[in-house]
Formats: sequence, structure tokens, C-alpha cells
Amino acid sequence: MLSPNNTIFSIAYEFMVSRQRAIILIIKLLYMSVLLKLKKVNLKYKTGKDNISVLNNINLITKKKETVSIVGESGSGKTSLIMLVGGLERATSGKIFFQDQEITKLNEDQVSKIRKKSIGIIFQSFYLIPNYTAVENVALTLELNKLKNPESNAKELLDRFGLKHRLNNLPSQLSGGEQQRVAIARAIAMKPELILADEPTGNLDTENSIMISKILFNYVKEEGSSLIIVTHDSKLANKTDRKIKIIDGKIK
Repeated sequence: MLSPNNTIFSIAYEFMVSRQRAIILIIKLLYMSVLLKLKKVNLKYKTGKDNISVLNNINLITKKKETVSIVGESGSGKTSLIMLVGGLERATSGKIFFQDQEITKLNEDQVSKIRKKSIGIIFQSFYLIPNYTAVENVALTLELNKLKNPESNAKELLDRFGLKHRLNNLPSQLSGGEQQRVAIARAIAMKPELILADEPTGNLDTENSIMISKILFNYVKEEGSSLIIVTHDSKLANKTDRKIKIIDGKIK
């Protein structure tokens, strides 16, 4: 039989062990939930003798299934930040981690491989291939990633976005809102972990802006993707879990 002192010691020891295990579990869960991390990231351009600083000492963490909006004046560095995260620009210094992998160490081909499968990018200007139909624009992404039945999967996505009647139309035969829906379908065709949207409603009227907003947020909710969206639209920004403001290349 344990003495009272030994009993108290035993209970205290078990409590400390349980507490330590709980702390380790919490740390692991927090670590696992991080999708993207930027650490002291800088972006500078050299024009002649001048160095232009675009982004300064950016530190940012986003979690899986999180939606984040980036707001700020034109020229503040919002789009440049999206380009860095998507691997379309290379940071001058600092580190960028995606899914616990440092992409700033990778070469262009390695970054492209990650982007094709795990990151979907939506641009303000759509960038659809002009001589490809709506379904061909979406199917191309699936073909490049060697997925089976790319055309049928593309048709299913476009139908989901209300474009069943526009499958065989060229971009020039589509309205701005329809073109953006095709662009979104193309960006999410691979069911990416992260969607980057650069002013996705910037070229659209109010009605189409609301429609695109609903499509994006419904999709990330249903599929569990993360979303980082650059926007001047305060209503759109307020829909996200978190809002980040950039002023003169710095997060405020």
C-alpha cells in the first residue's frame, strides 16, 4: 500500500505526463493545420541603378481550410504576394513553405509540378486560350496532369457552375461572368489545396461579382480548400475568415 506522500506524488506525476502529452498533441495539430508559411520574405526589382522594394519582411501563416483576403491600395504589393505564393515570382530573400515544403529552395520545374496539382490560380483577366472552347480550356489542365476522362470531368465542373449550355463556346462567345466561371473551373479542376484569386471580380458588374463570390466561397466550403483572395471589394473581403492589409509592401 502506498503512503499518502507516494500517492500524492503518483497522482502529480500522472497529471504532468498527461498534461505533457496533451501539449504535444496540441502542437502537432497546430503544426499539421498550417498550409502556407512565409518567413521574412522580401521582393525587390532592379531597374538600372535603382532597387525597387515591392514587399518587405513579410511574415504570414495560413491554415488549411482558411479563407484570407488581402486588401490595400493599387501598387501596395498585393498581386506580387500572390505571385510569390503561386511560384510565379521568386523571392529576393526569405523562405516560403507550402505543405511543409520550402518552395523557395526548389527550381522552376519542381515549383511548377506543385502548382499544377496543389495550387489553383484565378486571374482578373481570365487568360483563357482564345481558340479553345470552354470545355477544352478546362480539360487541358486535366490532360496535362494525365488524369483519366478529362473532357467528361471538365463538363461536370462547368455544369456545376451553370455553363452546361456553353460547353462548346469559344471565350469570345462568352460574357465576362461566363469567362470567369470557366477560369475558376480550370483553376479548381485538380481540386487544389490552395486557391489564389487575384481580383476575381475586378472586371465584372455587380450581378456577376455576386455570382462569382458565391461560387468561390461555396466551393471552398464544400471541398475544404484554402482561399487567398486579393480584392478592392470590401464586401468580398469581409466574407473571409481573416483580412490582411498591405501598405507600401508591408503587412499591417
